[in-house]
Amino acid sequence: MTATSDDRTQRFTQELEKLKIPDPAAARSQLWIRLGVVGMVLGVALGVIAYLMSHNTSDPLVQRDALTIALTGIAVAVVGSAVFLRYSLTNFLRFWLARQAFDLNTFGERLAPAPATGKHTTTVEDQIQHDHESAAVARG
Repeated sequence: MTATSDDRTQRFTQELEKLKIPDPAAARSQLWIRLGVVGMVLGVALGVIAYLMSHNTSDPLVQRDALTIALTGIAVAVVGSAVFLRYSLTNFLRFWLARQAFDLNTFGERLAPAPATGKHTTTVEDQIQHDHESAAVARG
């Protein structure tokens, strides 16, 4: 990693601390993600158990119980999947939003006029020109 990227990473970490965004690894959402995974595995296990119960007996009462267990397993798997997706996407989108805010802030700082000349830096002007050219090429 170069010195510039290390500096940028440190600035991003400091910005995250300023925004008081909770660390996803230490947050309660990790517990919900784990519970979602457990629910998905438990749902599949209940389905397998119900299948084995229903095929090892000829008693209709036991087979109906197995049917109930299988339906419960499906419900547990669906709820576990929903919980897993909800908290996984929340963590991802929270980090993505913080990164977008950081990038926009960095871009805004680069667009700020130089104090002595009142002009933008040539790097930013070149980047803006390149963006306009790319957009023109994309339009045809």
